[in-house]
Amino acid sequence: MPILHNMPTSDLQALDAAHHLHPFTHNADLAGKGARVITRARGVMLTDSDGNELLDGMAGLWCCNIGYGRDELARAAHEQMLELPYYNTFFQTTHPPAIALARRIAELAPGDLKHVFFSTGGSDANDTNIRLVRHYWALKGKPEKTVFISRHNAYHGSTVGAASLGGMAAMHAQGGIPIPDIEYIGQPAWWAEGGGMSPEAFGLMRARELEAKIAEIGEGRVAAFIAEPVQGAGGVIVPPESYWPEIQRICDEHEILLIADEVITGFGRTGNWFGAQTWNIRPDIMTIAKGLSSGYAPIGASVASEEVAGVIAEGGEFFHGYTYSAHPVSAAVALENLRILEDERIIARVAEDTGPYLAQKWATLAEHPLVGEAVISGMMASVALTPDKASRAAFAAGPGTAGLICRDFCFEEGLVMRHVGDRMIIAPPLVISRAEIDMLIERALAAFDRTESRLRAEGLMEAA
Repeated sequence: MPILHNMPTSDLQALDAAHHLHPFTHNADLAGKGARVITRARGVMLTDSDGNELLDGMAGLWCCNIGYGRDELARAAHEQMLELPYYNTFFQTTHPPAIALARRIAELAPGDLKHVFFSTGGSDANDTNIRLVRHYWALKGKPEKTVFISRHNAYHGSTVGAASLGGMAAMHAQGGIPIPDIEYIGQPAWWAEGGGMSPEAFGLMRARELEAKIAEIGEGRVAAFIAEPVQGAGGVIVPPESYWPEIQRICDEHEILLIADEVITGFGRTGNWFGAQTWNIRPDIMTIAKGLSSGYAPIGASVASEEVAGVIAEGGEFFHGYTYSAHPVSAAVALENLRILEDERIIARVAEDTGPYLAQKWATLAEHPLVGEAVISGMMASVALTPDKASRAAFAAGPGTAGLICRDFCFEEGLVMRHVGDRMIIAPPLVISRAEIDMLIERALAAFDRTESRLRAEGLMEAA
């Protein structure tokens, strides 16, 4: 059956509602409303089935780092499909794209992260981490070290294992998760939870919750701490400067593996190849996906240190893997994506030019009457909507009321901006230009103005 390019939007929406179950969606509500149908994309711009253009402030799902419409990636996929469309890496077998991509990741990754276990995305890479870490400690003669510590409001994927590693209450309410031996500490979200503390003091306090949790559980049982360098799906929570050095100290002193979930922050998002470099983290394992291929083909990986990989390699067969681990087409696409990021100095431009320019423009949003906090790290940023800047108050109407209204106005203004509760977040393609940044800010301000007017008209500018 051909792809349905020329049907009217209403017909496409009806077919979608009849057969397609969407992720993270109230599907009955969506069926009544009709899904937005995206048909084309180029650079940072999307086009829907009615011909409307939207600036994609979310790079798809945090992933389209080099922007849309790069013919080079299509050619890489085409050529690889003609040569070797698929083969697995089980049975003591490999193929050139897997070899080349593993080497390239090892060259780019910080520290001694030199060994790559491929997956199809971030969720299953974090599932891999659960098994990898527990097997590592068993081989080290410490099989009782099985407990992972994560953070409330963290996101590490949506499989049973990955959603358990994450700390999102709504996900934990469905499907019998979290699985056993996952514990949580607070997130470093100063705006919402810092009270009267300075950001620096709050960052230290939240980091030291890890040490307290280790003492509570017993160091002999704790296997690893997993965290995103900057929390993404949790609302682009940029930690205080004091946070990560203290986390690193605690992991080093207590024989705890540190896992940096770089699914969002990897491949240029924070202005370095990896968020670990931005925040001076020394992870034992790093989770990657999304920006590895800029979303053009599904691929992910767990990147392990020499120590972790060496123990696993000497421990006999590791009974774990995926049919599509290091899929040759995805690996070829990822290699071409990494070449473009490097040859076109896209990450350097984020660090030296467009990132600082976006930071300057983003800071001005804090002047809006509806905005309390505007924070940014490279090309990921958020603002907190509030009815009262001085007290950093939440809305009496409940979390997400203002954010949802604002998100819908963003779409009407031609901007894809996500809401997480009452935080509005962006993570645009890294290739966004200064002129496009200006457009993003203009459209965001227009949406904020309309949101404020609506909230005041409906009596919703009340503090909780």
